[in-house]
Amino acid sequence: MNRKTSSFRAATGALILVSLVAIAWAAPASLHVASSSFSDGGNMPSKLTCEGPNLSPDIELPTPPAGTRSFAIVATDPDAPMAFTHWLAYNIPADIRDLPEGASTRSRRLMHGAEGLNSFSTTGYSGPCPPEGNAHHYVFHVYALDVNPGLPPGVVTEQLKTAIEGHVLAEGEITGLYARGS
Repeated sequence: MNRKTSSFRAATGALILVSLVAIAWAAPASLHVASSSFSDGGNMPSKLTCEGPNLSPDIELPTPPAGTRSFAIVATDPDAPMAFTHWLAYNIPADIRDLPEGASTRSRRLMHGAEGLNSFSTTGYSGPCPPEGNAHHYVFHVYALDVNPGLPPGVVTEQLKTAIEGHVLAEGEITGLYARGS
């Protein structure tokens, strides 16, 4: 084998290896998340907030990719002065396609799945309650996972994120807006 052939084979092998690594580290697939409670980018009704009965919104879970064992939901307010979590839901079976409005309230926990501690220091859903002024964005991130994290109720955001790291097959989100007094 001459030097050119050897260099070509080495370069080709390296290119194949880089391609395989790129495929393995590709971004998760996209999920289309919807809700009958509000439209993506639309206003959230007061029944989902601290100014109403504080019902969790309807979250329609799409058919996930093959290998999905569970779903997780992390609802946040990126407009808050610091990281603010409104809902952590996890261990949701992969065959669930809809979490109906009010599946989580101040007095009711999810029937299928577990819920973590939100930034109000309560377990379950606590809806928008921004200061008066501009509308805040409420982002409901949905993750299709290749594991069921098996976490107990009451974990915090960092614990959930650590448990699902490297296990996200697909993800999507829906965002609602809310301003106090609206």
